[in-house]
Amino acid sequence: MLKTRVGMEAEISSDWTGEPAILEGAIVIGAGAAGLAAAHALIEAGIATEILEREGRLAEPWHHRHENLHLNTHRDLSTLPGVSFPKGTPAFPHRSAVIRLFNDFAATHRLPIAFGVIVREIAFRGDHWLVKTTIGSRAARHVVVATGRDRHPFIPNWKGMEEFSGRIIHSADFGRATDYAGKRVLVVGAGNSGFDALNHLSGVETGQMWLSARNGPSLLPKRIGKIAVHRFSPLMARLPVGLADAVMAATQRLAFGDLKKFGLPRAPSGGASRLGSDYTAIAADDGAVDAIKAGRIIVVPQVKEFRHDSVILDNGQAISPDVVIAATGYRTGLETMVGSLGVLDAKGVPLFNGAAGDPKLPGLWFTGMRPSIRGCFANARIQGAAIAGKVAGRKR
Repeated sequence: MLKTRVGMEAEISSDWTGEPAILEGAIVIGAGAAGLAAAHALIEAGIATEILEREGRLAEPWHHRHENLHLNTHRDLSTLPGVSFPKGTPAFPHRSAVIRLFNDFAATHRLPIAFGVIVREIAFRGDHWLVKTTIGSRAARHVVVATGRDRHPFIPNWKGMEEFSGRIIHSADFGRATDYAGKRVLVVGAGNSGFDALNHLSGVETGQMWLSARNGPSLLPKRIGKIAVHRFSPLMARLPVGLADAVMAATQRLAFGDLKKFGLPRAPSGGASRLGSDYTAIAADDGAVDAIKAGRIIVVPQVKEFRHDSVILDNGQAISPDVVIAATGYRTGLETMVGSLGVLDAKGVPLFNGAAGDPKLPGLWFTGMRPSIRGCFANARIQGAAIAGKVAGRKR
């Protein structure tokens, strides 16, 4: 019998096929916010649950992200069930507070996490799932994939980048803002990660900065006066998509004016629409727009190619940054794990998420794979509870 919490034992079915015994419950893959929230909800619903985590500790990506990193979501809307940030935590918690929250949550609920377990592949066996890992195979009626949409940093294969004499890094490896003092910096990408980097750089005496923008951003201020804009996210999430688009566009225009005058292209669609269509998160401004208006950051076209000492833009212009920060997104890296199941789109994003599923593949769930107006923590709670409700309903 498998212990999932004191007083709760898993139901395990025997089989004689040479495969592992079947857990009459769920295996959760990934112990980030989405995985922890889903596991907690499953256990609360009486579902025997195992959590498999590839890293050796919780919140590993948060340990490695840059020192200046803070949440763009408000602390009161970024909690996990039964655990909140301590009194005195800033409105937008530092990454160290997020790491502490994860560990407090796992300890408070005594979650059964197996660390250092890499899942290689998930296979469907008709009435259960076979999970192939680095420590052997597991089997369960349900599998919840919560490995994150930001698992693998993605940098385009620009022509000539190998010969560039400067540095090319992904925004995930931003490091300390002070390391860029006196340096000329090109940020490629006007999304959430790009503006996060520029927000930090705007407080440092850098050399000239450039922002290469293919599309204009869906951009909101972090605060209006002393009010955190993210506090309105639960209300925004209830609005029809078209109305939410209009409210965000009006807020952006009122807060920043017409940013096209400073070279930023028009966004291809509204902020709420892009969350659903191409999974583009809404960017938050905390100083970058002022730097753009002051000329410290110059908006330029897309990158065409690299040369030894310069970057050539689509309009033929050459600029000479010391550092290029590729805020060019992430990939899920799920192709090896579930690619044979036909559940991924062209970008490797699951075709369904949360309580939605494929009737041909019963018991397979994904959570935390798409951005949300509410933010990842609130979304993790909502999706985890919804998945647990579906799994519990199937057991009856």
